Amino acid sequence: MGFGDVHGTVADGWQPVRETFAHNFSRRGDRGAAVSVYHQGHKVVDLWGGTRDFDGGPGGKPWERDTAQTVRSATKGVAAACLLLLHQSGRLDLDAPVGAYWPEFKAQGKDRVTVRDVLAHRAGVPALDVPLTPAQALDGVSGPRALAAQAPLFPPGAAHGYHAQTYSWLLGELVLRVTGRTLGRFVAEEIAWPLGLDLWIGLPAGQEHRVGRIGATPAPEPTASGALRARPKPAVNDAYADPESLTRRAFAAITPLPDENDPVYRAGELAASGGIATARALARCYAAFVGDVDGEAGGEPGGPGARTSPDGHRLLAPATVTAARTEESAGPDRVLVVNTRFGLGYMLHGPSSPLLGPASFGHPGRGGSLAFADPDHAVGFGYVTNGMQQNVTADPRAQALVRAVRECLT
Repeated sequence: MGFGDVHGTVADGWQPVRETFAHNFSRRGDRGAAVSVYHQGHKVVDLWGGTRDFDGGPGGKPWERDTAQTVRSATKGVAAACLLLLHQSGRLDLDAPVGAYWPEFKAQGKDRVTVRDVLAHRAGVPALDVPLTPAQALDGVSGPRALAAQAPLFPPGAAHGYHAQTYSWLLGELVLRVTGRTLGRFVAEEIAWPLGLDLWIGLPAGQEHRVGRIGATPAPEPTASGALRARPKPAVNDAYADPESLTRRAFAAITPLPDENDPVYRAGELAASGGIATARALARCYAAFVGDVDGEAGGEPGGPGARTSPDGHRLLAPATVTAARTEESAGPDRVLVVNTRFGLGYMLHGPSSPLLGPASFGHPGRGGSLAFADPDHAVGFGYVTNGMQQNVTADPRAQALVRAVRECLT
């Protein structure tokens, strides 16, 4: 794909991101994607290209300016902001036991699990003894009930392991118990609507036509002139292959795997993996975590009309940002089987999840998407794709774009 096939704009000095984005199609196997960057509160990159659907779809409809996409675990960073906003407003104590808000959760020795543990993947319940069906996962009742009854699979607070799917019901139930609102409604009213974002955890029926189909796509083989692709370590491969491993059980907490292109799944409010957004919305959201952002027109999530968010709108106070990106968990991850670093709901910069720099915090989505903020550089970044390649935390397409952003800042 050449520059003529890439649509959108870049500000002066940000052309390397456009070039890299085009190369993602010609060299790294992208089918349809978008990338956006905010710098110092201003949108400096807003690009899209390819087809709306990973397989071309009927007639090969092009990816358009407002095409949205399922972003899988990049949803977790938006969901974590809900708890941080409740803490910031004094309605939620990060160091209180989860059972203080959700008494049923105390069962099976989980009475000392704190809200902080939940955000840092230390709650000890990354999997379920009896997985949920897709229908149960979405019903708003079965997930929290199963987690409340679940015995810890490792000592809570003493180790960390990525809560790949159970994160949905942990965060969703906490928001519901504290506010009386579902997490999806909280995101719509407290994050998406004030900022004018095309971002949903629970897609309204009226927005379904804007969302492309995602699917598995092969990563191209490395060429002699290209960078080598990292190969998973044998221990990682073994963990994903073993149906009894905590790794497989964590990702299989919903069995069988749901159809992510099903409108019923898209309408569900799964905080771990069900978010739908444009790259622009993710970048703007993270930019508003760390600073003021320009006014931007956007449609009201779940309703008609449009609004313009006020100039200077910021979501997280500086102290909240510091807490979010302060290391809470580090070292061997009981689920991902690599060393990981987490703050309060966010992956931090490190070998297994390289971001822009040491101050960066954000979240990738398995197979491609990535969103993060970097307060040192006043950057908000969002990348979404419909072609899910075989990776969890470090997609080569997203990483190439991060390197291009770094080049533009030096």
